[in-house]
Amino acid sequence: MKVYKTNQIKNIALVGNSGSGKTTLAEAMLFECGLLRRRGTIDGGNTTSDYFPVEKEYGYSVFPSVISYEWKDKLMNFIDCPGSDDFVGGVVTALNVTDMALMLIDATSGVEVGTINQFRYADALKKPVVLLVNQMDHEKADYDNTLASLKEVYGNKITPVQYPIGSGATFNGIIDVLKQKYYHWEPDATAPQVLDIPENEKERAGDYYQILLEAAAENDEGLMEKFFDKGTLSEEEMRDGIHKGMLNQSLYPLFCSSGEKNMAVHRIMNFLSMVAPSPDDMPSPLNSEGVEVHPVDTEPASLYFFKTTVEPHIGEVSYFKVMCGVVKEGDDFTNINRQSKERLAQLYTVAGQMRNRAVELHAGSIGATVKLKEVRTGNTLNAKGSENRFDFIKYPEPRYRRAIKAVNESNSEKMNEALNRMREEDPTWLVEISKELKQTIVSGQGEFHLKTLKWRLENNDKIEIEFFEPKIPYRETITKSARADYRHKKQSGGAGQFGEVHLIVEPYTEGMALPEIYKFNGQEFKIQNRDTQIINLEWGGKLVFVNSIVGGAIDTRFLPAILKGIMARMEQGPLTGSYARDVRVIVYDGKMHPVDSNEISFMLAGRHAFISAFKNASPKILEPIYNIVVSVPGEYLGDVMSDLQGRRAIIMGMESEKGFEKLNAKVPLKEMSNYSTTLSSITGGRGSFSMKLSGYELVPSDIQEKLLKEYEEQEKED
Repeated sequence: MKVYKTNQIKNIALVGNSGSGKTTLAEAMLFECGLLRRRGTIDGGNTTSDYFPVEKEYGYSVFPSVISYEWKDKLMNFIDCPGSDDFVGGVVTALNVTDMALMLIDATSGVEVGTINQFRYADALKKPVVLLVNQMDHEKADYDNTLASLKEVYGNKITPVQYPIGSGATFNGIIDVLKQKYYHWEPDATAPQVLDIPENEKERAGDYYQILLEAAAENDEGLMEKFFDKGTLSEEEMRDGIHKGMLNQSLYPLFCSSGEKNMAVHRIMNFLSMVAPSPDDMPSPLNSEGVEVHPVDTEPASLYFFKTTVEPHIGEVSYFKVMCGVVKEGDDFTNINRQSKERLAQLYTVAGQMRNRAVELHAGSIGATVKLKEVRTGNTLNAKGSENRFDFIKYPEPRYRRAIKAVNESNSEKMNEALNRMREEDPTWLVEISKELKQTIVSGQGEFHLKTLKWRLENNDKIEIEFFEPKIPYRETITKSARADYRHKKQSGGAGQFGEVHLIVEPYTEGMALPEIYKFNGQEFKIQNRDTQIINLEWGGKLVFVNSIVGGAIDTRFLPAILKGIMARMEQGPLTGSYARDVRVIVYDGKMHPVDSNEISFMLAGRHAFISAFKNASPKILEPIYNIVVSVPGEYLGDVMSDLQGRRAIIMGMESEKGFEKLNAKVPLKEMSNYSTTLSSITGGRGSFSMKLSGYELVPSDIQEKLLKEYEEQEKED
């Protein structure tokens, strides 16, 4: 492969809703450029992009796949992304390391919720978008409705560069508005005839041409002046205007095709090679110090690794983007994340599972290498003289969680190793070995997401596993103040054990003042704040520990032991064994023995006094509450709201966004167990949602009673 400079490189994310034909289009592109002699098919399980066993098994993309090819003196790097919302991590990764998106729109469905979501990510990252209405050969294809739905959502930024002649079985040509030509395919023809626009299409083509002409001129003052002077622009000038409009996101060019029949694919490839931005056209990314890193060859090289996989018959393959500098085979680097040394013995550009040797790769290039020692997804390798670190990819919060365990317990360690490896391949999988819940919890984006994880463990790693309902990380707290004391006394010959602790507990909120007097059963207890410790608990909330001991009733050296005893019960709450939080404890009195008092005595006395006071302070169970945002087509809004209300949701608001209804709600985590599956069922796969922890709130009294009984039964069994 020849060497390409930065301005000859085009990095493009190939995105679109599931079923829009991305992988089939990628096959057609590779066929057109000569890398494939025969195109694979999804049904045949032999496509270049979907080459992992799990993808062949299920017939859908799971991983983002890099597709590089040479075209018209340019290096075209596509990342073919999964379409399912369950694998959105691939889309987020691709949009962050490429410079624009080619978004496929299914001609039978128009704008879908996946389109909205992916467009939102592209918009947030300020990436240009080219739209391609694909599958025009499908019997239900409807270009006009698709165009109308796009304009309804994105307005006049949608600018047709092409429109089709016919649809379904009659789709046999396109009018190219930019070139003012008619591309016509005879049945079974491999290439189109390039003809003049038919008389009956000239008016429509002329109208679209005027719209495209004005849209191109608006993005450059020089072009606008030429347009006013001459009333037109050359094709090259229009391409320049379109390019600038794409960069400032004021224009979204619209094309049409049939990837399956390879119709109009050649034309979109030509357009992208000429008009898609190069890395040096885009704003420079920031390193973790907030410093711009320009894609230039003159700086020491920095490589950002955005994907690592273990691939069939190869082993570990690491994919990277050259953020700056030039990299050659045999170059030495330092992994700034792990402080380890690495040598890149081999460099490749890749097309799915095909690898092409590269002599050197310049700033902006996307490449791959094999058999690195310690490189993981998200790591940065630096040549001598560079200290960059990159962490610019932010992934969405998980939406589906399951407890997981190996059917054969002897495979538990092996299972955990495999889970950690897969977590490195897909950062949207989260794996937590929860000491609190005594479970291994796997969280992902949806049921299909975890279904693929299970398949890979059982088929690739030969570890049979099972999923089951995870426990809920409840919290315990108190709702009023209470007082208790406890004496620990033990005598068994020789030195004994003695410690007595008197304490008060009360619910704590941030910044809450400490009262000078407490009253219990008509008796007053005066408080002198001799010392206060505020402990930020690992599981959220606080424990405030106040020393109010006067007159030396308890020696100061025993206070850490009392705190240790209290913390032991905070880690295993008195009600259900859940973590306790947001409690203030005031130790105000006690007794000690000159011989028998020791740390263990006061730890036990503090622990038991705390349990007694906690249970008398109207204790309550808190449950995790999540903010969720649900996007659905309007016709499903009523059913979705009814389902949420059945999940104890509180609807916080509704708004319309680009043709979809958006619901904001607060829902207990307990009620979200199967929500992704239910939402898909209600909306026919057209709904999506996101969720993020809001905080903890009191559970209803009937649920608290149920939880207490369940815990009592469990304690009896144990």
